[in-house]
Amino acid sequence: MFKNALIIGLGGGIGSIARYFCQKYFYEAHPHPFPFGTFIVNIFGCFLIGIFYGLSEKGNLLSPEWRIFLTTGICGGFTTFSTFAYENIALLRTSDYLYFGLYAAGSVALGIFAAFCGIALLKLL
Repeated sequence: MFKNALIIGLGGGIGSIARYFCQKYFYEAHPHPFPFGTFIVNIFGCFLIGIFYGLSEKGNLLSPEWRIFLTTGICGGFTTFSTFAYENIALLRTSDYLYFGLYAAGSVALGIFAAFCGIALLKLL
C-alpha cells in the first residue's frame, strides 16, 4: 500500500507540474475571461485517461503499478476539476452566465467524449 502511495505521489507531482505549464501557456497566450487553460487540460486529461484505461483493457500492456502511476498519479495531478469548480463559481460571481454554461457543460460533455475516443482508439490498434 505504501509503495502504491509513492507511485501515485510521483505521478501526481509530474501531472501537476505539467498542468501548471499548460495552463500558464494558455493564460498568457490567450488572455480571456473563459478559462481556456483549465478547459483544455481537462479535456486532454480525460483523453489520456481513456488511453491509459484502454491500454489496461488490452491485456498485459500495463502492470497494475503503471496503471495507477498513469491514471491516479499523472492524470489525477494533471486534470483540474477542483480548479474547474472554483472557476465556475468565479464565473457565476461575475455574472458570466454564458461562459459558465459553456465551460461547465462543455467540460463534462467533451471530457466524456474524449475518454470514449481514447478507449476506442486503443481498441482499433
